[in-house]
Amino acid sequence: MRNTIENILIKVESLTVLKDLLKDEVVLKFIRLLEAVTGNTEDSREFVRCYSEFFHGLLECRIDSESSETNSFGDYLANLLMYTETPVSRMAERNDSAKLPGWAEDALKRELDIIGEMASMSSRMIKAAWLEKHGKDAKETIDSLPEWENRVSEGSMFESAGAWGECSDRLLDFYRKCGSGIFARYNGFIWEHEGSRGILRGVDNPDPIRLSDFIGYEMQRKEIVDNTLRFLKGYPANNLLLYGDRGTGKSSTVKALLNEYHHLGLRLIEVPKEYLQDFTQIVRLVRNRPQKFIIFIDDLSFSDEENTYTALKAVLEGSLESRPSNIIVYATTNRRHLIRERFSDRTGLATGNENDEIHAADTIQEKLSLADRFGITITFTAPDQEEYLKIVEELAKKRGIAVEREILRKKAVQWEMLYNGRSPRTALQFINWLEGTLKTDGKY
Repeated sequence: MRNTIENILIKVESLTVLKDLLKDEVVLKFIRLLEAVTGNTEDSREFVRCYSEFFHGLLECRIDSESSETNSFGDYLANLLMYTETPVSRMAERNDSAKLPGWAEDALKRELDIIGEMASMSSRMIKAAWLEKHGKDAKETIDSLPEWENRVSEGSMFESAGAWGECSDRLLDFYRKCGSGIFARYNGFIWEHEGSRGILRGVDNPDPIRLSDFIGYEMQRKEIVDNTLRFLKGYPANNLLLYGDRGTGKSSTVKALLNEYHHLGLRLIEVPKEYLQDFTQIVRLVRNRPQKFIIFIDDLSFSDEENTYTALKAVLEGSLESRPSNIIVYATTNRRHLIRERFSDRTGLATGNENDEIHAADTIQEKLSLADRFGITITFTAPDQEEYLKIVEELAKKRGIAVEREILRKKAVQWEMLYNGRSPRTALQFINWLEGTLKTDGKY
């Protein structure tokens, strides 16, 4: 049995096209556990330590995953194969119809068999191997250690495979359809900083809103959808600036696009305004990917002291490094002119003050030019009272709220006067309050 484990360790060292799996912390802990069995140490504490660290790491990752009800190492490795970026996954996603080189396919099959052998190694086998080598020392403690499962869950591509290499074609098809690495696992991302380094964080539970959830603003949304579909089909499309009053659904519309079209390869990256200087880094990260990316900037505006808007201007138009065809920029704002302009800027046009800027008109034009670099500006204005009440009535109908029409309208008007003014968001907040009140008290 000890020889079996030593043989597995040798095979694991031979991984080439799947070597990136060895960077995973849980896999590394498993390898350290196997090494503890085959090594020269006689200390049972080292074995127990390696065993418990591996089991804890596996359990922690499974709890964070969608399959938290199982502690299966087989499931873990199957999931890792699907969502770890490797040379073979990148080759497959870039060649959606072409076959991989023969050497790559052969290497993938061989190495999948090795991963399958790792998955089949049971906790009982590993315990027995240690006790076989070291006698009965600490047997009671070792026997009592919790055990992981080896099975692969129903529905997995590896579920009924005799050897995992038999599933190489199915795995390659997955890469071709869904992409590679983090871009296969997630549809939505947020650009964040860890220290001074920018990273993409995948969003586990994106806002589930759909285009069918909206009421009103049909013309605006049609223009956004048409532009997005042109982009997804590889046709020329424009960067969009969604401008208008607060609470009119600008941001929610962009998020709904992801839920409607992620199956067509759409991905959404939300970039906070303070990280706009990272645009070049983001562009290079996704440039050669087969997916299509909307770079989303919410609530975009700048003070007159800020100069980070120059990074955005360069991406929209004007940089020596061209924006790749798989990237488009959608931004929302409550300001028609994105950069704050002061009357003092204009006084420089006709003043003799020696401290004023000589070419003040150039400064004004620079501030106004950012909004012009978006190909299309789509305006969302606050609804009038009748439009607001229509939204309220439609939302109440969708929720199945049976309230007399005149009472509903009267309460809705009172709500918007007391709170945030007329907007679709205010209408939704009113309906949430009304439904909650009716379910709690039976009256309002």
